[in-house]
Amino acid sequence: MSGSKVPRSPPQGDPSPACGWIRPGVVVHDPFECVDALLASFAFGLNARGFRVLGYVQVPRPDASGPPLYIDLATSRPLPHEPGAAEGFLRRAMAEVADLLLIGRFSACTEATDLVGAPIGGGVGRGLPMLTAIAGQAIHQWHSYVRHEGSMIAPDRRALWTWWGPDRLYRDLALGVAEAEVRRITIGPRWILVEGPQGAGLAALPRHPRELRARLPELRRRSLRDLAELTASWDPLETAVGVAALNAHYNRYDLEGRPGNGAHRFRHVEGQVVVIGAFPGVDGILPRCAVVEADPRPGAYPIAAMDALLPGCGGAIVNSSALINRSLPRILRLAGSRPIALVGPSTPMTPRLYDYGVETLGGLLVHDPEGLAQAVEAGALPRDFTRFGRYAHVNGGVAGDPADPAGAHDAHLNG
Repeated sequence: MSGSKVPRSPPQGDPSPACGWIRPGVVVHDPFECVDALLASFAFGLNARGFRVLGYVQVPRPDASGPPLYIDLATSRPLPHEPGAAEGFLRRAMAEVADLLLIGRFSACTEATDLVGAPIGGGVGRGLPMLTAIAGQAIHQWHSYVRHEGSMIAPDRRALWTWWGPDRLYRDLALGVAEAEVRRITIGPRWILVEGPQGAGLAALPRHPRELRARLPELRRRSLRDLAELTASWDPLETAVGVAALNAHYNRYDLEGRPGNGAHRFRHVEGQVVVIGAFPGVDGILPRCAVVEADPRPGAYPIAAMDALLPGCGGAIVNSSALINRSLPRILRLAGSRPIALVGPSTPMTPRLYDYGVETLGGLLVHDPEGLAQAVEAGALPRDFTRFGRYAHVNGGVAGDPADPAGAHDAHLNG
């Protein structure tokens, strides 16, 4: 690694927080344990996905001699550790509305926030996430600093992603979509189809699409990335357009996957499986499952029951409509570390979802976009889609019995 100096960028913009306040999290570690490599890996991973991460960590020199190196997390290059470095990064993060500020030393964080006058808050909202680390015996200093705000995080990757939170998965998914041409948008009475250069994607429409039809000429002029960014909208129809664009990018024509949607993997999960959104035949595959529906039939539970069912469940199978109605982040928070499958024609089959707690992704891989477009326009149902594609699943974790043959039991669940 080069020893050349990288000057600290000067403060930019108004020193008042552009993000409103600081949302701090601290990795609590053993005093003899170094967590800088863990923090750097997390930061570099977010940067690689397209998020804007600023800050630095301290790492030992490769030859174990001399003072430690300070690494700029935005450039991966050595950084001269001059007085006020943390303050400079904090001001930059506020001015540029960064996605995350990471300062490896807790004392530097407190000094920087005091100098800038940045208020400490909680939750997500418009707060700037700030991550640091502290040895366990000094945890009283953390409590004095944050009072009733802030989060303590275990020193492992899964805990960091839990702190980062599933509310950011929509932006994460959109960041991975290419600035590519949109070849086709077809709006039917129930579904919308978006076709890109390498794939075609569907999303269920939450209400009558007359408003979308009026905007169709304008939507067709946008790039696939622009459409995917509509997943940030609180308008359900715009979210549906965004999800269809996500699927047009991620569910490529050449994507490989095992047959079926992967629900069979939950047959041997210990504890009750919660199914969010009913699927035909699910009772035969998961006889002890608890079904949650917006309009529950006899024997099913209402949406409000998720608060009671998910925290103690053995796993959950979630209809991909949860991505469109924006209930997926809440489901992931409630389920915690339990195995989750996201299944249905609207599922984007991308590894980006694994870090947010989704282990199995079951979706539709289209092979005849022209035929599917005609079927969507005519009001086709999901069971009709198999004439134009195939249901497949991919896995980022193990749920139940991994030896269970794929596709033998769950192909019809997508109907």
